[in-house]
Amino acid sequence: MYRVGQSVVHPMHGAGVIEGETNEILEGTARTYYVFRSPVSGLTLKLPADNCTAIGIRAPETPERVREIVAGIPSLTVEEDRNWSRRYRENMKRLKSGDLTEVARVVKGLMHRDARRGLSTGERKMLRGAKQILLSEVALVQEMAYDAAERWIDAVVMTGARTDGETVWQADEEAGRQAPALLRGTGGGGGLLIADGRHG
Repeated sequence: MYRVGQSVVHPMHGAGVIEGETNEILEGTARTYYVFRSPVSGLTLKLPADNCTAIGIRAPETPERVREIVAGIPSLTVEEDRNWSRRYRENMKRLKSGDLTEVARVVKGLMHRDARRGLSTGERKMLRGAKQILLSEVALVQEMAYDAAERWIDAVVMTGARTDGETVWQADEEAGRQAPALLRGTGGGGGLLIADGRHG
């Protein structure tokens, strides 16, 4: 059970806050829903209280764990399937896992691919969604502005990336030095959806 005001993470929408609780009758059955809002996108979802585990709702990672995950991004291996549809399915599976490390792996893989050869419309949309999931939790947990979190993640992700035949070396130490100074602030935005076990 969650409480109003508690921060939680939705696997496909990132970090947000339980803003309320509502009871509704659906097909003759009374159900309790949590009202979840993403401060980044402004999206509001109604989450069935008895199905949150199945949906993949979880508590945010600790600040220490988030810093550990971000620090490990440069060493994350990215397996790229040449087949677009298989690559897309694998990345979607990683996102739906709700594992922040796997989300970071998707972001890294797509950003590196974009730097080398560009992305299809579908993968570009996936990259935007994956970055929002990652950055929303980083910004929330580290209490920093969304754009500052994005600069930090971009610097770490692109360490050693190849773009047009050149290697981009954004030093780990530089990104690490930026992080403490960036650990400030938050982000903000409206629509109401009902999410259940089938919602993706």
